Amino acid sequence: MLYLRERRPARFASRRREMKQFAGTATLAAVALAAGVAAAAAQETIKVGVIQPLTGAFAASGNYVANGAKIAADEINGKGGVLGKKLELVIEDNKSNPTEAAAVAEKLIVRDKVPVIMGAWGSGFTLAIMPKLMEYKVPMLVETSSAGKITTSGNPYIFRISPPSAVEAVAFAKIVDKLKIGKADFLVVNNDWGRGAAEDFGKMFKEHNIRVGLVETMDPPAQDMSAQLAKIKASDADTLIITTAVEQLTLIFKQAAALGLKKRIITTGGSQNPDQLIEQAGAAANDTTHITFFTPWNPNVSADPPMAKAFVAEWNKRGYPFAGLTESFRGYDGIRTIAAAIAKAGKAEPEAIRAAFWQIELPGMNGKIKFEKAGPAGHNGGAHRGDMIVRPPHSTLVQLSVRRRKELSAADTRYRSSGRRRADPGALIRVRTNDRPL
Repeated sequence: MLYLRERRPARFASRRREMKQFAGTATLAAVALAAGVAAAAAQETIKVGVIQPLTGAFAASGNYVANGAKIAADEINGKGGVLGKKLELVIEDNKSNPTEAAAVAEKLIVRDKVPVIMGAWGSGFTLAIMPKLMEYKVPMLVETSSAGKITTSGNPYIFRISPPSAVEAVAFAKIVDKLKIGKADFLVVNNDWGRGAAEDFGKMFKEHNIRVGLVETMDPPAQDMSAQLAKIKASDADTLIITTAVEQLTLIFKQAAALGLKKRIITTGGSQNPDQLIEQAGAAANDTTHITFFTPWNPNVSADPPMAKAFVAEWNKRGYPFAGLTESFRGYDGIRTIAAAIAKAGKAEPEAIRAAFWQIELPGMNGKIKFEKAGPAGHNGGAHRGDMIVRPPHSTLVQLSVRRRKELSAADTRYRSSGRRRADPGALIRVRTNDRPL
């Protein structure tokens, strides 16, 4: 039996080809439409890169700064955004590592096409990023890093709102004579921030006829500082100056107490929160003294009390830990400064934003934010410093006196709780003494 295949007329084959062509065209059109929608959506936002240590040795601090940045972005977007568009934070983790910081900066610039960056918490991370800013000609707003050479290297794409260690030392110099320090040792984290602080405070001490003794260092991830502390205990210095992040600082307090180290301890950096120190170090934090740039437990003494109160209220509303407020304000001010520069530029383009940074002026939680160049008049290179950095920052010297709740009488008016209230009468609390504006 023969099976014959029906031969269809040519017109049917032609119709099939036409249908295939139509389907292909429709698919391409759909893809193009989707791409167009995505592009349109992208154009509705202005991307801002944020680089912080979200993991690693400095993760707590980095996350606090990132959360402060989010509050600022939400506040700005709630008021209509910038240039009619919402800010979109593209947040990257530098993993507390300089090499990773440079890598994510390049990723933000090349892949995400951000026209401006905020970062990168630590001075070592910021310095590692700076060559990328020069290479791609993208500006970065530095919210925390304090090494002096960040703004004295001649990089025209770097702008800083955090006071460098030299200016922090100038602020501290106002009351250093009253503290009657005879000789000071240093224990600092072994990076640009720590070494710079030891150099700047050491120089200021010598100008006030205070002798400088040991300068001991510790690696950022180190957890055992007993060897350095043993040397310091054996020295004839009466004061110990410490520069490091709070995670390492609490370990130092505990180890110093265990060794029976009896010296006045003063920390630099401006970000220490009494509640966090007591929560992590307990009674070992007793009688320690800290230079602090923002005092959320008393916003009335900040540079802008209404702004500070609103920020603290929003932070608490979101359920973030109170301890993070002395770090988070940096991210808040950083994003507000970037938004002001974009608005002044009139467009979200790197070079326009870079030029606009020089023209803006706005209130910050730590003082007025205004950039100016250092060096000879009319010189285009050189240092780039915020006005609040040129003058001593709005800062406070906080001394902790740790007690147990059951030791306090109802009449003890020195006790002011700013963190979570504990029902346990034996719980450690703090009595702040000597909250002195510097």
